[in-house]
Amino acid sequence: MRKLMLQLDKLENYLCQLLLCLFVVLLFVQVILRVVFNYGIPWSEELSRFAFVWFVFLGASYAARLSAHNRVTFHLRMMPPGMRKGVELVGDLFWIAFNTLMTLKSIEVIESMMEFTFYSPALDWSMAYLYLIFPISFTLTTIRIIQVNYLKLTGTTFEDVDEPRLEEMEPTRDSAAAPKQNGSSGHASGKTKKGGNTLA
Repeated sequence: MRKLMLQLDKLENYLCQLLLCLFVVLLFVQVILRVVFNYGIPWSEELSRFAFVWFVFLGASYAARLSAHNRVTFHLRMMPPGMRKGVELVGDLFWIAFNTLMTLKSIEVIESMMEFTFYSPALDWSMAYLYLIFPISFTLTTIRIIQVNYLKLTGTTFEDVDEPRLEEMEPTRDSAAAPKQNGSSGHASGKTKKGGNTLA
């Protein structure tokens, strides 16, 4: 089971990278063709839009795996650890309920689109297949929420993405200031030495 989840992690990661690259490359090529050659690819804008939508929804699932979804946490930081975990668990249960509802409703929409087929204007693809990302994403997000809560129960800790990491900035400041201190002390010692020679 653990190997399967690791493979799912890699699959989501690679798919997100692929979709993002496809989206960026298509837009870049389209801009170059329009500006330089005054020509546009009719289907590139539509395909880039579909790639972006799939990237966003798959990215939402992957962010849930990293426990990196944006949420209001200032009130949670003021709570004791046990109470904070309980509140987060209740919030995740509501999140799972929402995902389940969205999965069921999106399946209903897809079934309706299968019956009354609607095609995309440029690519002439069935929109029902493109809408498959909605039940896939919400189902994967639900699995990720359960996975993260299981990992938390087994002792795994996740970094708070909203927490400022000031302690990681301090060494940078010290290291940046260190050469100045060394240089100023060396400069001062040179003055002292020169002054000593003059007095002598």
